[in-house]
Amino acid sequence: MIKFTPILLAILYALVMYRFSTWRTAKELDSRSTALADPRLRKLTDRMAQALDLPRIKVHIYEIDPVNGLAAPDGRIFITRGFYRKYQSGEVSGEELASVIAHEMGHVALGHSRRRMIDFSGQNALRTALAMLLSRFLPGIGVMIANALTSLLAARLSRGDEYEADAYAAALLSKAGIGVAPQKSLFRKLEALTQARSGAVPAWLMSHPATDDRIKALEVLEARWTSKV
Repeated sequence: MIKFTPILLAILYALVMYRFSTWRTAKELDSRSTALADPRLRKLTDRMAQALDLPRIKVHIYEIDPVNGLAAPDGRIFITRGFYRKYQSGEVSGEELASVIAHEMGHVALGHSRRRMIDFSGQNALRTALAMLLSRFLPGIGVMIANALTSLLAARLSRGDEYEADAYAAALLSKAGIGVAPQKSLFRKLEALTQARSGAVPAWLMSHPATDDRIKALEVLEARWTSKV
């Protein structure tokens, strides 16, 4: 039992930290967000709501500048003020912004927030176990290797979530009559919009898949759906 104590403590620590992070995120979002009240976007979200047999899809604006969308652990959907400004300036269309909302809804519907709590706890336990094991044979660098391996796993799991949310959004947008084209066109704009330099980070370490890979995955879905018609 003593041998497993550090691993159990790592799991407990991960659970506590996740709960604290969830509470802190909710408090931050409550204090720095407002309801999205845009008539054109409301028409698009109403089409998606109708496709899901929901009375309405509520969206909030998170008052920060970075371009991003967010699915809060409590299920609320947020678009940052920076992203909304891109829409107001015409750099992003209403349909493209709707695809972001659909993507974040995918994270909620597929339970990614809850699954991440389990993943995070498991990764923390794995990191601790690997560090204990590797440090016996590689003193000094065992912990570094354990951290690197766990980071690789976390990135891979995150990319899997993104692909799943993309597929959910594509199905919802298609059912709502908006289509997948805005989703793909937004992907092509994302690096410029976020001023990201994905080439600076190896693809296997990125938390989001490469843009081309995401578009290819959507095209595979489209081809599959077309063949069934």
